[in-house]
Amino acid sequence: MEKHDILKNKYYLYLTEFFAGMSVMAVELGASRLLAPYFSSSQIVWTIIIGTIMIAMALGNIWGGRKADKDPNPDKLYGRLLIAAVWIGAIPLVGKYVILLISAVLVLTVDTNFLILAAFCACMVIFVYPLFLLGTVTPSLVKYTVDSLSDSGRTVGTLNAFNTIGSIIGTFLPTFVTIPAVGTAVTFLIFSGVLLLLALLYFINRARKRAGCIAAVVFFVLCGVFGHSGSFAFWEKDLVYEGESIYNYLQVKDTGRSVILSTNVLFGVQSVMMKEDSLTGMYYDYALMGPAMAKVKAGDRILVLGMGTGTFARQCLKYFPGVSVEGVEIDEKITRLAGTYFDLPDTVPVATYDGRAYLQAVEGEYDVILVDAYQDITIPFQMSSIEFFMLVQKHLKADGVLVVNMNMHSKDEGNINDYLADTIAAVFPHVYTADVFGSTNRELFASHQETLLEDLQQTVTALSAGEQASCELSELLADVSAKLIPYEKGDYLLTDDKAPVELLGMQVIDSLIQDEIGYYKEVFREDGIGGLLEGM
Repeated sequence: MEKHDILKNKYYLYLTEFFAGMSVMAVELGASRLLAPYFSSSQIVWTIIIGTIMIAMALGNIWGGRKADKDPNPDKLYGRLLIAAVWIGAIPLVGKYVILLISAVLVLTVDTNFLILAAFCACMVIFVYPLFLLGTVTPSLVKYTVDSLSDSGRTVGTLNAFNTIGSIIGTFLPTFVTIPAVGTAVTFLIFSGVLLLLALLYFINRARKRAGCIAAVVFFVLCGVFGHSGSFAFWEKDLVYEGESIYNYLQVKDTGRSVILSTNVLFGVQSVMMKEDSLTGMYYDYALMGPAMAKVKAGDRILVLGMGTGTFARQCLKYFPGVSVEGVEIDEKITRLAGTYFDLPDTVPVATYDGRAYLQAVEGEYDVILVDAYQDITIPFQMSSIEFFMLVQKHLKADGVLVVNMNMHSKDEGNINDYLADTIAAVFPHVYTADVFGSTNRELFASHQETLLEDLQQTVTALSAGEQASCELSELLADVSAKLIPYEKGDYLLTDDKAPVELLGMQVIDSLIQDEIGYYKEVFREDGIGGLLEGM
């Protein structure tokens, strides 16, 4: 058998096209998970990922076609596959450090559009080159598979079909199988290994580039050994759980006093359980104003859209005995974590559903509905529009109270919270807000009930005469009620047709960055890195 006979087997060439297409989509989906803990998983980040990858593929198609015409040496194609495989295998090991380095540089040098620039630069550095190389596969394979013009259409069509089928499988396999089962890091390594095997089969058949193949295998093994854990928060020492689900990167941390959950962000808190069973000191405490305004009693119903691990649910059960609490959480793995690490009672039913879809599917009314589904810039537009809040209204009793946690308040006019509050005020005539001390959260309370403040005061008075836990709550409510501001409706509106929540959120992020590190940016601009290090 001749050494190059493997090229005469069109099925091998078709398999090359198949796995190249599969790997492109797998890397694209892996990119979203690698970037999410640092930049969120918003539509903006997805747009950047898709755009940069399409650029890389287009350039690879053009360059690969020219190289195939000028130098139709299959060694070059499979050499590029070897390099792409090694590069993809290295992403779990070095990708997070590259992201942090790029973010550190840009946060000191840019004033606006930080999220866009940081995510774009990270994609360009980490993903463009290997996908550019994979983009050269199709035009090169056409050169080796077309025997004559009479069957060129059928051959090229077959190649494209294999690429498309591979892309389809590469779309579903990481999302539903590999990422939830073994994580993002191992997913990169799996598809890196597939490409590496394809290249090795070729070079072993031709008995060429043995040193290069050995080096690639050794490097891949090293990446597998040191990069397989996939810890995004590699500086954390007290994590009790770190993993991934279909929807989120998940992190559970034990601080000694509390257990906290972070999803898709490395520094935020999405749920918390105080070990002493006390108030959290966070926005969850402020949200208890809702049940107090509604004067809930035993048997009344509370619905939480965005249940997380049940912080608000546990507080409602403690401070308002006898109430019925139901939750909706789209991520089933978070619900499992709630039972394992956060002591969520089995008596609290949690539906695995999108919040809006759940309201459309169920009947009945509630005394309080908490919307806690907004996470940094990742705001589901379908749960921010006037159509959504009209649906919420249908499920609230006439004197019921809507509570919304808005987590990026800003002083700039026309910010995301202005849009959300105006949209809610277009449905509910009585709206109040309170900024959460020490955070960027703002709680909003809305109702058709005119006597919200009077009802709240009655609840505070009743609680102050109760047991210690009730007195603790009454003091909190009295303090927060002093911060309540009646909201004056403006003209901003979010609809199902037009809800640019990501862009509005990005503007707030730019503003927050300016407020938080403005001083250090000035030092850097005036004295450079030396002055910055000296000042720190």
